[in-house]
Amino acid sequence: MKLINKLFLIALVLGFTLSCENTRLDLLENPNAVTPENASLNDLYNSIQLGFRNTYNSAQGTPGAIARMYHLGGAFVYRGTVDQTTFNGLWNNAYAGLLPDVDALIALADPNGFDIHAGSAKILKAYTLMVLVDLMGEVPNTEALQGTDVISPPSDPGENVYADAIALIDEAVAQLSGTNAAAPAYDSFFDGDADSWIKFGNTLKLRAALNTGDAGAINSLVSGGNIITAADEDAAFNYGNTRTNPNSRHPFYNNHYEVGDGAYLSNYYMWLFIGEQEDVDGTDIVDPRANYYFYRKIEDAAAQDQTTYGCNESLLPDQSAAPDHWENFADELPYCIVPNTGYSGRDHLNGQGIPPDGPIRTSYGLYPGGGQFDDASFEDTRQGGSTGGLGQGILPVMISPMVDLLRAEAALTLGTNDDARALLESGIRASFAKAESFESLVSSTVNAIVIVRGEEVNIKERYGITADKVDSYVDKVLAVYDAGDADTKLDLVVKELYKASWGNGLEAYNAYRRTGKPNGIQPGLEVDFGDFPHTILYPDVHVNRNANVDQRDFADRVFWADGALDLY
Repeated sequence: MKLINKLFLIALVLGFTLSCENTRLDLLENPNAVTPENASLNDLYNSIQLGFRNTYNSAQGTPGAIARMYHLGGAFVYRGTVDQTTFNGLWNNAYAGLLPDVDALIALADPNGFDIHAGSAKILKAYTLMVLVDLMGEVPNTEALQGTDVISPPSDPGENVYADAIALIDEAVAQLSGTNAAAPAYDSFFDGDADSWIKFGNTLKLRAALNTGDAGAINSLVSGGNIITAADEDAAFNYGNTRTNPNSRHPFYNNHYEVGDGAYLSNYYMWLFIGEQEDVDGTDIVDPRANYYFYRKIEDAAAQDQTTYGCNESLLPDQSAAPDHWENFADELPYCIVPNTGYSGRDHLNGQGIPPDGPIRTSYGLYPGGGQFDDASFEDTRQGGSTGGLGQGILPVMISPMVDLLRAEAALTLGTNDDARALLESGIRASFAKAESFESLVSSTVNAIVIVRGEEVNIKERYGITADKVDSYVDKVLAVYDAGDADTKLDLVVKELYKASWGNGLEAYNAYRRTGKPNGIQPGLEVDFGDFPHTILYPDVHVNRNANVDQRDFADRVFWADGALDLY
């Protein structure tokens, strides 16, 4: 019924448009005869890509915060921050918007040979179904999207939804292979290139095989050679830089570069780049990607008035005041700020009220949201959307550095045929290159020569990514890898996956639940911060309207998760 309504609406709009343009009855087309030759097919495809963008954004934030990629706040316990309202937006975006639109497009495109439209839409649907399972365990699928015919569709087991999604990808890949069909008028991912969509689909199968522990499937996909391996194959939604009519900018930019204070960044995540990692001699390894990922508004985050802090355990960010129970999880964790760096975010599950700390709060940087490159200028980013890369960022849905590191994890945990060490290196190098590629948005800043404390400084050489810095970082990380045991090796790979996935909280959440890594991840501020959300509660827009669903619990695990892992 919903599909019929979609098609009728397209026909109605098209019929009205034609009737306004031509009043001669002998030249009018039947308004009910919707054909792919009409612009409505591309309009619907455009709606699908924007719907996928919205669905992805509503899906990746909360799991990323649970995994410490972003800050999780608002309460001191998980149940106060992640509840039955958390995914109302995701549910509506997926089940009321994206998935019905995909089915409507398939009904129009499949019979008429518009293979790129239909095949790529099927891949986006398959990815969405797997993400819904990853987040909520069991979701409606086989009886969903039937409108009034099935008012309360039951949930399907997660493994069945995964299987259906993989079958849909196989169908899409077959449809896209060797096609000469016309490309969509708008495709933010691949400009209508069928081969790139095939690689994306196959890579999603690899992602699923890692989650489910299927080494054979991974070996087969890798040996087939038709997966994402290079930057020009990356599956990423591309944003524009228009501020109004419409606002086409990245959400990170909208959040921190207008007039509001913006969200807190995660102290733990920033610390991964600045102070967490040591080389084999015990010296800190500073990651140059930090200047691309984050932008500091101040040079000294520890020297502010006490009214600007919300540390919870103390008035000032004294590192000795860190909660005593943190010693049970890690030897050293940043408290309140990242000390001695200028980075000021918030600790995991800090439920304190918001102090007047907008002028010192670290902002999202150049990558992936199109913000400012951190050149140690220490400016306020709240300038009405007029600075940095103007929001021309990406959503890194599945990019080559992530793929390399997922494969490295699989080699370590599943014994696949890949070389984990080689993939760790290639993943790091690809991640550096991805961040560096955003310099084109702020070339005048990165290429500037300025005077700092009386010294002439080349911004690129001092603060940017250079070949020497990449080599140095890689050499140090690989030395730690070579000297480490199996646990250390896996921990290192997952930390690099966390870094390479910046902007994709889904992959961080999945990696944590698959492996229990990173080791020593920051716990909540209070001693009792509650049960870890192994899955996220069904949204109340689903539970309150569906007679065939019972609410889940945080302890329920997605079908592919390792029940032995003690996560916190």
